[in-house]
Amino acid sequence: MAEAGNTLTLETTKGEVVIQMRPDLAPGHVAHIKKLVGEGFYDGVVFHRVIDGFMAQTGCPHGTGTGGSKYPNIKAEFNSEPHVRGTCSMARASSPDSANSQFFICFGDARFLDKQYTVWGQVTSGMENVDKIKRGEPVRDPDKIISAKLS
Repeated sequence: MAEAGNTLTLETTKGEVVIQMRPDLAPGHVAHIKKLVGEGFYDGVVFHRVIDGFMAQTGCPHGTGTGGSKYPNIKAEFNSEPHVRGTCSMARASSPDSANSQFFICFGDARFLDKQYTVWGQVTSGMENVDKIKRGEPVRDPDKIISAKLS
């Protein structure tokens, strides 16, 4: 049974994507994302880096992959959860403790990322909509998150 408040629904330009957040795996990351969602941070943010067969990345307020939120970066919470289809994990720079607001959703297995990036959730429905997100690095006329809501 999903714990109340840990279901994140992204209304995207391709349709709804429902993510079950996992505070048991990454309590700090889930709390941070919840705070940002509550402030409307992700509303209107684009999927700026989308690599076919790999992942769709979002969460940069500039739409370029160069920005984060106004809050400090989050300490890594690497866990043994595998990076597979539908896994939601935090993007970061080379420092393990540099995750902030950017995250990605895996299109398929990306097990080479295991234990190096913080997994914080899993898509439970709408993965077919993630599959439709426009590809590119950077993406021309990118798809975006229209709104992000917790339930």
